[in-house]
Amino acid sequence: MKNTPGILLAGFVLLAAAALLGTGCGNKGSGKLSAGALAGDAASAVYIPPGEHDEFYGFFSGGFSGQVSVVGLPSGRTLKVIPVFALDAEKGYGFSEETKPLLNTSWGFIPWDDAHHPKLSQTKGETDGRWLFINGNNTPRVARIDLSTFETVETIELPNSGGNHSSPYLTENTEYVVAGTRFSVPYPQKDVPVNTFKENFKGVISFISVEPQHGHMDLAFQIMMPAFDYDLASSGKGPSHGWTFFTCYNTEKAYTLKEVNASQNDKDFIAAINWKKAEEYIQQGKFTEVPAEYASNRMNEETQSAESTMKKSVRILDPAQCPGLVYFLPTPKSPHGVDVTPTGEYIVGSGKLSANLTVHSFDKMLKAIENKAFETEIDGIPVLKYDEVVAGVVKEPGLGPLHTEFDDKGNAYTTFFISSEIVKWKIGTWEVLDRAPCYYSVGHLMIPGGGSRKPQGKYMVALNKITKDRYLPTGPEMNHSAQLYDISGDKIKLLLDFPTHGEPHYAQGISADRVAPNSKKFFPIEQNKHPFRALGEKETKVVREGNVVRIYMTTIRSHFAPDWVEGIKVGDEVFFHITNLEQDWDVPHGFSMMGAQNAELLVMPGQTRTLRWTPKKSGVYPFYCTDFCSALHQEMQGYIRVSPKEANVPVKWGLGEDAFPL
Repeated sequence: MKNTPGILLAGFVLLAAAALLGTGCGNKGSGKLSAGALAGDAASAVYIPPGEHDEFYGFFSGGFSGQVSVVGLPSGRTLKVIPVFALDAEKGYGFSEETKPLLNTSWGFIPWDDAHHPKLSQTKGETDGRWLFINGNNTPRVARIDLSTFETVETIELPNSGGNHSSPYLTENTEYVVAGTRFSVPYPQKDVPVNTFKENFKGVISFISVEPQHGHMDLAFQIMMPAFDYDLASSGKGPSHGWTFFTCYNTEKAYTLKEVNASQNDKDFIAAINWKKAEEYIQQGKFTEVPAEYASNRMNEETQSAESTMKKSVRILDPAQCPGLVYFLPTPKSPHGVDVTPTGEYIVGSGKLSANLTVHSFDKMLKAIENKAFETEIDGIPVLKYDEVVAGVVKEPGLGPLHTEFDDKGNAYTTFFISSEIVKWKIGTWEVLDRAPCYYSVGHLMIPGGGSRKPQGKYMVALNKITKDRYLPTGPEMNHSAQLYDISGDKIKLLLDFPTHGEPHYAQGISADRVAPNSKKFFPIEQNKHPFRALGEKETKVVREGNVVRIYMTTIRSHFAPDWVEGIKVGDEVFFHITNLEQDWDVPHGFSMMGAQNAELLVMPGQTRTLRWTPKKSGVYPFYCTDFCSALHQEMQGYIRVSPKEANVPVKWGLGEDAFPL
């Protein structure tokens, strides 16, 4: 059965208006909590006394900021902002010569992206605190953050993809990062009329292998899929390990006015992909090696410098040629989130346009496959019969279901965007147990470990899309809102509001004891293999090769060595290679050069970072330390003399009265 476009649109307008006017939003605008909203003292529940630490880390995507923010829970304090796909002048990320390659793509240097879904690495289905992965939605990429340093250390581009939204979802031992294309695109990419969508467009799902010791990523294979839109994903656990599940909408294969034309079918699909079977087909050689240009960028731990490699091909599997690789589970209606319960048995589909939540059974799915209980076939992919795979339905829990996470007591929590609430329900009985309002229009939610085999529970965070009156006004736009709830008891209790950075689509939480003990305090200086390092002041020097000048410089409280340089000329390509000699925790040094058209450097203890500078006019110009390091921080400065291009000024440098070369 199909919906009439007018009825569909009218219904959405009314529902959206109700949400924005405060339906289900409690006591909006008063600055007070409605009676009964809290049991006990919420302030003391989130208060972390001076000098004490939060119990959990929260990693929040920055959306269009291209960053990740690290938030302590339950306090809501921002601990750090990690640049991933965006330039960051504070840290020199994307400005230093060592980090620039991390932003390389087949399109060139792309210093921005839309980061949606942080995912923590797992071992045996539990978060292990080693790495954090996050997607770039615009230029399809996946990044890996090392949680010993809280720095981005690797990015990989995904070919044949358009809009890397259902990404980067992990298998339970971090064997793979999986990623689906939001937009189907021509395959192979070519100049074709848009209205030939059904004939020329395809969807692609990527499987990125993760090397277990160092985390290095490689594009293992891709699976060719019908020209649907692939929204979100979740990998199997326990008995369903070896499978990954993707929601897909636009099964109508519409290419224009999708809000109407991609919302016609009563059921869309969850795609069940047997990646263990994919590995078998790869080993058997049943893939096609196709040309594909994409960048693989990785930080070299020894040289402390990122290296960019341009790859030229990828292995493609076609489900029509690989029986048992992919199956479709019919799911009402335009499903967004798909979430696998901690036991691995149930697969929850959140149809944005459905009044109910559909829950599939993995065991029933296997039986349906065995019995060949197929409705039809699409591009060689069997469509399983709905009644043969559905386990149960949570009936009329709210309006606009999006995402589900789980606690450690057998309960599920689902967000409802239009009715602005989170609903708690029981796995197995499908009974609604409780509901809590959000302020306003909640998207994702996060429970620490809530997508793993062993949720850590206790807290839940709602990631809300609209802030309106929750904070002091800041012009036409306000930061988005997160809300912290206590879920340790039978009832959901609101504890805290706090603003977030960018647009946090999703967050992941983990107990601090899984991350903090492994946090690196400094880089051992003896392990620094940077090709332009200076491991002591006796190794500092200035080297000219034609119009390229390399300044090997060190920093330590409270001076640079050298702290003056002469013999630089207008138009020279000058590289400041700065090594921080400190071997103490939390003593970075900054470096800022007047006239540099990039940013400062922020150099961690034991680290080397490089700033490129082309002087444009003669004179004497200062540089200084930008990061407060000691009582004599203000004295930590120096001068560069720049002479005209035709001048014959010899290269000299020094520290104090000593000039080199002598």
